[in-house]
Amino acid sequence: MTLKINDTAPDFEAETTQGKINLYDWAKDSWIVLFSHPKNFTPVCTTELGALQSHKIEFDKRNVKILGLSIDPVEDHEKWSEDIKDVTGFKPEYPLIGDKDLAVAKAYGMLPASAEGSSDGRTAADNATVRNVFVIGPDKKIKLILSYPMATGRNFPEILRVIDSLQLTAKHKVATPANWKQGEDVIIVPAVKEEEAQTLFPDGWNTVKPYLRIVKQPKTLN
Repeated sequence: MTLKINDTAPDFEAETTQGKINLYDWAKDSWIVLFSHPKNFTPVCTTELGALQSHKIEFDKRNVKILGLSIDPVEDHEKWSEDIKDVTGFKPEYPLIGDKDLAVAKAYGMLPASAEGSSDGRTAADNATVRNVFVIGPDKKIKLILSYPMATGRNFPEILRVIDSLQLTAKHKVATPANWKQGEDVIIVPAVKEEEAQTLFPDGWNTVKPYLRIVKQPKTLN
C-alpha cells in the first residue's frame, strides 16, 4: 500500500517502551509525528532520537505527540536509549514502537507487504526504506510524508516549521510562502474572493499579483 497526503493513517496496536498502545486511542485529539528507523544501534538514528527529545518541549507546545518506530524488539530499545543519552545527553521520553513483526512498517508502506519473517537477521540495509516522517492530524489524516536516505539525518526544526504551517492553514484560509517562519506574512488562498477577504482580513493586504495577496499572519496556531 502506498500512502499519500490526505489518506487516513492506518490504525494499529503495538508494543512500545511505554506499554501497548492503540494509535488512535493514544493520539486522542493531538497531532502525531510518527518517525521511523531501520534498526537500533545505528549511528545517524542514534543522533536523531536524542535531537528529537531535545525539541520535545516545542512539539508539546503545539499539541503534537511523538511516536518512534524501529524494526527491533522493545527490549533492545531500552538498551539503545542509554546509548542515545550517552551520545546526545537526551534519553527519549516518547514511546518507541518495537516493530519486530514488521506490521507497522508494512501498514505504512515502508516495507513491501510480501516481506517475510521478523526483525531477526534483518540489517539496516534490508530496512533502508524505513526512514520516514509522517505527520498525522487530529482527524487521523496524513498531512505530511518525508522519506530520508540512510546517510542523512533529519532536521527537526524544519518539521516544527511545517507543523506550524499545517496548523495555521488548517484554521485560516491562508497558505505559507517559501521559507516562511512563524510570525511572517502569509498568502491569502486564491479561492477566497475579494468580498470574503475583506471580512476575513479587515486590516487589508498587499496584492503583488492578482493571484498573490500577502497578508499579516493570523494569530492562532492550534
